[in-house]
Formats: sequence, C-alpha cells, structure tokens
Amino acid sequence: MGYTDHMTPETKQRIIQELVPGKQITLAHVIAGPVPEMYTKLGLDPTVDYGNAAIGIMTVTPCETAIIMGDIASKSAGIQLGFVDRFSGTLIITGTVSEVEAAIHAVLDYVEGELGYSCVPLTKT
Repeated sequence: MGYTDHMTPETKQRIIQELVPGKQITLAHVIAGPVPEMYTKLGLDPTVDYGNAAIGIMTVTPCETAIIMGDIASKSAGIQLGFVDRFSGTLIITGTVSEVEAAIHAVLDYVEGELGYSCVPLTKT
C-alpha cells in the first residue's frame, strides 16, 4: 500500500474525538405556574395547587450526582421529588415557586462550593 503525492507519512493524521463529561450542572430551570397537563405528561402528582406551583428541572454529569442533588433539595426546602434518574443525571422537583427556587439554589451552592462542579445560572419561565 503506497502513499499518493498528497498523502505522505508526515501529513497523514487521524483525529479521534471523545466526549468526556466534566463535573457540571448543565441545566437548572424553574417552570413557574406550569399548565396542569405538564404534571400529567411528566408523571407528576396532578393534584397540586396550581396557583403558586412550580416544577424545577436540573441535569448533571456525572449522572450519579442526581442522587445527592435530590437529597440536598429535599432537605433544604419543602419540595417533593418528582423524578431522580442516576442514569441520565436528571432531577425534577415540585413545590411552590419559592420552595423550588430555594431548593435549586441550595443544590447549586453545594455542588459548586463543596464538590467543585461548574454550574449554570438558575433560569425561570
């Protein structure tokens, strides 16, 4: 097997790309006043008081950190755990707007300050 004029041993390169997830929170969002259908579609408790309700969504790598995040969120505010997935790194919490915001801020403070993760800012719709 020979080289053509434009392909010599010195110019032939192979590029390999890999995804190496870092320690990071990639999403921290509050949905204030979601429509009732959102609860049903997400498999959450549809009997909440929708007047001041909120859904909090967070994603993280490494994925197992979602377990720690769920623990911190549930101990820091009067939220309910809607979904914790250690395989996708997803945490969904519900409660009042202020409870969900307080829980997410507590999670962000802990994982950034104690675990050294990079974090996105909290967003809200």
